[in-house]
Amino acid sequence: MSRLRKTFRAMEIGDGGDGRWAAHAQALWPSAEKWTTEEGRTPQGAERARKLFETHMPELVPVLERLARGLDRPGGETFLTLAALRPFFSGCTQTGGPGTLLRNYDFAPDDCEGTVVSSHFLRPVIGMQDGAWGLLDGMNDAGLAVSLTFGGREVHGPGFAVLIVLRYLLETCDTVDEAVGRLRSLPVAIPQNVTLADSEKAVTVFVGPDIPLTEAPDACAANHQHLPVPEGQERFSRTQERLSAVRAAGADVAAMLRPPLYQYAYDEGLGTVYTAHYRPAEGRVTYHWPGESWDQSFDAFTPGSRTVSLGVDGAAA
Repeated sequence: MSRLRKTFRAMEIGDGGDGRWAAHAQALWPSAEKWTTEEGRTPQGAERARKLFETHMPELVPVLERLARGLDRPGGETFLTLAALRPFFSGCTQTGGPGTLLRNYDFAPDDCEGTVVSSHFLRPVIGMQDGAWGLLDGMNDAGLAVSLTFGGREVHGPGFAVLIVLRYLLETCDTVDEAVGRLRSLPVAIPQNVTLADSEKAVTVFVGPDIPLTEAPDACAANHQHLPVPEGQERFSRTQERLSAVRAAGADVAAMLRPPLYQYAYDEGLGTVYTAHYRPAEGRVTYHWPGESWDQSFDAFTPGSRTVSLGVDGAAA
């Protein structure tokens, strides 16, 4: 099995105003700005993105403005709304239960930021950052954890990239029920499956630009929202196979590091980049790769970096 190497970093950024976040974001900017839509590059598109953010995430407007000042790039504020982003499609498998959330993130390794961030914008949050301040998954100090998978349907509409939606939920909500209630009114640009867990319960919900929020049968998700899954989609993504496997395995990290849950299709953007196991009631998360793991927590967050091997046979690691 060929091996890929990727470096992950862990950073403390506080409220984003002391320069640490800005230095990191400025270094990412050349590759990040390409994700802004053509409409978002126009004055009218920028104004629409700002209005959408003000309407649906008013609590985060001061944070948006602070970060935009620090980024100090033309079009920076519009990008940071994550309401004018080109759609992106990924893999991923996840499962939740009371007090636990376990997920594999499957994507093109070079396009995954790979930054674990401890922040205090409105409250303490730890998560895997993407889109400059959005989150692929994360937890807050109230004991709520969330993560995403692509919903499997290539449709696109007005709304937010789900990365900022997860950030918003963790910044403003204490429980699964509160987060699901807020999520009902948030426009999401492409179909996404969101799994949420607190100490009492866990759920997966389906959201998207063309459907109302729908609760899944259980707190598990791969990359579909409706049945039957088209035959070509199943061959490419194995979404039903993975969903069956994660349902059978439960919150078993070892199973996530083996096929079919651990994926090797890196050239197609569907290889597993990391496994995250959140225990939000304990304020702890462990990131796993075959043969290696990295613990972080609110009580003991450790900045630094790890270079890990991807595409290793998990059964042999």
